[in-house]
Amino acid sequence: MSFTIDYDPRDATPDLLDALNPAQRIAVEQTDGPVLVLAGAGTGKTRVLTTRLAYLLQSNKAFPGQILAVTFTNKAAQEMKTRVSAAMGGVPVEGWWLGTFHSLAARMLRHHAGLVGLDSNFTILDSDDQVRLIKQIMELQNIDTKKSPPKAVADIISSWKDKGKTPNDVQENEVSDFANGKTLQLYATYQQRLKMLNACDFGDLLLHIITILKNPAHATVLEDYHRRFKYILV
Repeated sequence: MSFTIDYDPRDATPDLLDALNPAQRIAVEQTDGPVLVLAGAGTGKTRVLTTRLAYLLQSNKAFPGQILAVTFTNKAAQEMKTRVSAAMGGVPVEGWWLGTFHSLAARMLRHHAGLVGLDSNFTILDSDDQVRLIKQIMELQNIDTKKSPPKAVADIISSWKDKGKTPNDVQENEVSDFANGKTLQLYATYQQRLKMLNACDFGDLLLHIITILKNPAHATVLEDYHRRFKYILV
């Protein structure tokens, strides 16, 4: 998972902090301990995050591979990469740990897929493929897919995954009468089929990594990321 970045801190623009207001500058220059920025839309949060990242590099606080910078949407991630590159004098940022939660989780999972029963070349199902697979499983279990639409079952499964719950983590009181009361059974079967197909869905990207990092049997994986990242920016 190691990589080399051809980067010289002298490539950074010297006036990195000039475009910041006093509050933004404080957030950027506070490099020790946690920092929380509370601000409304359009007030410069992305500017603070990207400038902070560039500042950490320029001031030799960290190397590119020691910073994990995460955002929610592909658009925001691309904007973050563009701004960081510009702030660093046009340095390419491909290979840095900058991206969305799901893209960075997928990158991690490629390296640790075997710990959750997958191969590193696993495929990622889109929402249509997910629904089709669930429909096949429902039909095999003689569940009426008109009365209980597979899309609704997929949404229920996704909601459990969003909460970080594998089939073993879901409690009986979380299971409704929908789909003949078999949504948890469908979830478990669905996950088994995904492993057989060497595939995962969008929710699995986060769920699998959470499962790996929380498992004491894989403590060395968590320790590796603890050593790897000096700063996490969200």
